[in-house]
Amino acid sequence: MQDDDLSEIKVDNKKIINNKELNIFEALVPVVILMGLLAFNIFFVDDQEWFGTYTNQLILLMGGFVAMIGGFMNKVPLRIMIIEVWENLKSVFIPIMILFLVGALAGTWLVSGVIPAMVYYGLQVLSPEIFLPASVVIAAVISIATGSSWTTSATVGIALIGIGTALGINPGMIAGAVISGAYFGDKMSPLSDTTNLAPAMAGTDLFTHIRYMSITTVPTIIVTLIVFGIISTTIEPTGSADISNLLTSINKSFHISPWLFLVPGAVIALILLKTKPLVALASGIILAITFAFIFQPDVLNGISNSKFSAISKAIFTDTAIATDNEKLNDLFASGGIQGMLWTIYLVICAMVFGGIMDAIGALARITKALLSVATSIFGLFASTVFSCLGLNTIASDQYLAIVIPGKMFKKAFEDKGLAPENLSRTLEDSGTVTSVLVPWNTCGAYQSGVLGVGVGEYFLYAIFNWLSPFTTLLFAAFRIKIKMLKDN
Repeated sequence: MQDDDLSEIKVDNKKIINNKELNIFEALVPVVILMGLLAFNIFFVDDQEWFGTYTNQLILLMGGFVAMIGGFMNKVPLRIMIIEVWENLKSVFIPIMILFLVGALAGTWLVSGVIPAMVYYGLQVLSPEIFLPASVVIAAVISIATGSSWTTSATVGIALIGIGTALGINPGMIAGAVISGAYFGDKMSPLSDTTNLAPAMAGTDLFTHIRYMSITTVPTIIVTLIVFGIISTTIEPTGSADISNLLTSINKSFHISPWLFLVPGAVIALILLKTKPLVALASGIILAITFAFIFQPDVLNGISNSKFSAISKAIFTDTAIATDNEKLNDLFASGGIQGMLWTIYLVICAMVFGGIMDAIGALARITKALLSVATSIFGLFASTVFSCLGLNTIASDQYLAIVIPGKMFKKAFEDKGLAPENLSRTLEDSGTVTSVLVPWNTCGAYQSGVLGVGVGEYFLYAIFNWLSPFTTLLFAAFRIKIKMLKDN
């Protein structure tokens, strides 16, 4: 087959390579092998480290290699595959740059005291009468600040479990409240790797994704808060809880001041003014560095003999601020840019896999099959949701539940004339948040182990997490805020 045998279907200045010689079974072979390798890694390899830390990335590359062989069998020139891979990599250049800045932002917000200040003031809003809704809010605020639901649960989540248990509240309820808030913050934070990953897969930008995602996410968290508010009226807390030790530890380690909120406030203001993401995030880093010199000289001196060296370490590598309270030590740690490399490598490997699949015509063939099943816009949304749920269950990894459907459904959404933020929102509403509801998923196992509460115990109370897919399907069914490409 020559280059001319590969036709291009134009969709809003984008192209889908259509290979008439490739049948649906050949197109699905790389996907089936990819899923098989992932399943083997999950169920038969200890610690899910078949190839070490970057197992999932290498499996994606192996899937790409299988797709390449399929391309050669159908006489697709290597040059076409290389071109498509390069085009894919170019398309995620900005998202990758944002990921680098997110890593730097996390590190500088830590050493400047911004994240500790959010923890400090967040803990003080606790009240026994509104403990469960307050737990949702505290977890949400800290998760937005850190961009990590895992870190939130492992630190403040543990503290809230202890406090709530002392008050006589069901641990499953507390865990559900913490997880609901933590995953809301994880979804809405520009620091979150999944919040950066979803728009990268769908082909939209970070802040467009966050703004559009709020359409379904805000109503869901409001319903969650209302339900927890109602539940709170049915329980009678007993005992007392003292958070003074946590507050004292934070005060000893950082200079806490309300002025520190100017840093996230400035970034939020820039976002609302629709400033370019790179500019907004870079501004947040510069402000945080300035505030670190002003408010946290002792913290910088504790990291390194040179304040500039301490800032450099916070930006590029691991940084940990030790306190006299073990519950806070995991929270006051950041991986900087280095901590974002795993996600960046995953994006790159996904682009290689997707580029080859596109070049051999597999994505077009699969898209055609998907569209034949999902004949309506609602059907397409539903197919995406169930694909994400299935991957969270089978692959046991929330990143793959975003990456694989994101790449596979991108063309289908374009064919329906849907703006890419529809896909990125659906990936988060169904891929990110439901991972914690599967006991053998990495997220479910982690949260259950850290909080000491089984998935079965908190499942019902993780209201935000199981309600999110229903919300996105409800909005799709009634065509509420469904943005079309022609609206751009």
